[in-house]
This record gives sequence, C-alpha cells and structure tokens, in this order.
Amino acid sequence: MKRRTVDWKRTGRNLKLLRNDNLSLRRYVCRTLRMRSGECDGLDCQQCRFEMDASISQAELAAVMHVSENMLLNWETARSKPSLEDLLFYADVCGLTLFDVVVFEE
Repeated sequence: MKRRTVDWKRTGRNLKLLRNDNLSLRRYVCRTLRMRSGECDGLDCQQCRFEMDASISQAELAAVMHVSENMLLNWETARSKPSLEDLLFYADVCGLTLFDVVVFEE
C-alpha cells in the first residue's frame, strides 16, 4: 500500500468552494449564529438567510468554528493546515466524509 500525501493547496481551495456552495454548511452557520442572537429557533430553515444565492463570509464561518478569520484564510490559501478535528467538523457539517473534503496528491 502506498502512503498518500495531502495536497494542501487543493484541499484549501476545496474548503473555500464548500464555504461558498454547500447548503448544509450554510444552514448550519445560519442556524448557529441566529440561535446565538435569539433570532432563530433552529426549526424553520425554509426562511434561512443562507440560501444557495448567498455565501458565508469567513467571519461567519470562523465564529461558528471558534477560530479566527485569519486562521480560516490561512486554511483556504494553504498557509497553514487545519487540525484533523477541524477537518472532521467541516466535513460533518457539510454532510460529507473527510475523504470528500481532503484532496490527496496523485
């Protein structure tokens, strides 16, 4: 069996794409932020403000993941690597597996 290496640049681009295009992630962020502010009971996602025509900002996702905006930017630009726990959380919220999120070198 050959050892696989993570392509962090492509994985970072994948994280950015998921932030902009994954409805499950958008709804999770919306529900979490709105529940914190008391605007949402978490039950009526049909009125969710993060529908497919809106994107999640780095600030919003960073707040939900409990990391800084700068950390999120560094992940998306491959300046730093997210922890395994952060990758698993990201994948789980997106409704994906870790192998759907991480890109390996060929």
